[in-house]
Amino acid sequence: MTKHDRWDEVPATDDLKARFRPVFDRIAAGSVKRERARILPHEEIGWLKEAGFTALRVPVEYGGLGGSLVQQFDLLIDLATADTNVAQALRSHLALVEDRLVAPRAQGEVWLRRFGKGEIAGNGWTEIGAVKIGDTITKVTPDGDGFRVDGEKYYSTGTIFAEWIDTYATRSDTGAPVIAIVKVAQPGVSVSDDWAGFGQKLTGTGTTVFKGARLDPEGLVPFEQRFRYQTAFYQLVLNAVLTGAAFAALRDVAQLVAARKRTFSHSAGGAGVPVRQDPQILQVLGRARAQAYAARAATLEAARAAQRAYETAQGADKAADDAANIEAELQAAAAQSVAVDLALRAISDLFNALGASSSDSALALDRHWRNARTAASHNPVIYKERILGDHLVNGTEPVYVWQIGAVAG
Repeated sequence: MTKHDRWDEVPATDDLKARFRPVFDRIAAGSVKRERARILPHEEIGWLKEAGFTALRVPVEYGGLGGSLVQQFDLLIDLATADTNVAQALRSHLALVEDRLVAPRAQGEVWLRRFGKGEIAGNGWTEIGAVKIGDTITKVTPDGDGFRVDGEKYYSTGTIFAEWIDTYATRSDTGAPVIAIVKVAQPGVSVSDDWAGFGQKLTGTGTTVFKGARLDPEGLVPFEQRFRYQTAFYQLVLNAVLTGAAFAALRDVAQLVAARKRTFSHSAGGAGVPVRQDPQILQVLGRARAQAYAARAATLEAARAAQRAYETAQGADKAADDAANIEAELQAAAAQSVAVDLALRAISDLFNALGASSSDSALALDRHWRNARTAASHNPVIYKERILGDHLVNGTEPVYVWQIGAVAG
């Protein structure tokens, strides 16, 4: 028997798509209004909880749907097509679910039961300012029968919607790096929506401050026990966001082209041909459709590699697990390079299918490029492409855990 007993049968992908399509359609219907008025998607994330999306990977016996990683990322692309903000807001939650799935059952099941009931987690990992690379200012300190957490985090994506915060810290007594799963609803935690980026404005990203926040023992996890393919997993969420942004732009522009009445006298079809029949305009949309398709295909192929890493984590074959984790990281990086390039080109070129009216702020078409560009700025692709080349030529193993911080001097 593996580390985990068999959880349950995985539902068919078509069944899952049918289950969530109405919810995604409702989310898409309000995306422009939310963007223009900066309305955080609290209600929409509530719909996803009720439908079971946030428990997609949670085993059936704990109240979830028992889906695979490929199914999860396939559906996450669909959700990102409806609203990239909502998809990325769940990034840390999905990762913590994955981590607790890989953990020994005695450690993971308390969290899987909570997630199966619809509770979700946000993020508290990155520190900004003068913190040096390798340092972590946020501390976990023994306190009575539990612990206290003190520190400040930025880029706290999804935390404003969550019941828990997946927090990276160090122990003040031993200096060991740890994960602290901190309850949001308590006096020692404050969460702000102060993300100032030009894209992905509604992801709930901002500052989280811990001042003597209570941490129960089951929420303290040594960092070395974190699931090994986590960096690949986090990148796959961003790949899904990028792919969804391309599909969303394609959807919106196709609808505008189909309804467009005005054309140019020097168009390929001439003054008497509707825009929807102009061969050059159709080529623009066809090419963008192919680019979005390729980004999706690359992301799902990388998700299959992550699924293999999940499966080897359940066994005792370390060599197989090492190989699966290397492959998951490399494939996620390759898919990242493809998704960044294809999504940004597709979205930008789609404006060629419309006139100057496409810049009307009421349409909010610019959100697709801004959102994709913002997602593409995470985990800089230039470094990942170098790592891919270094592995190909020199056999250098990819970096799995990395930090950002100030350079001395």
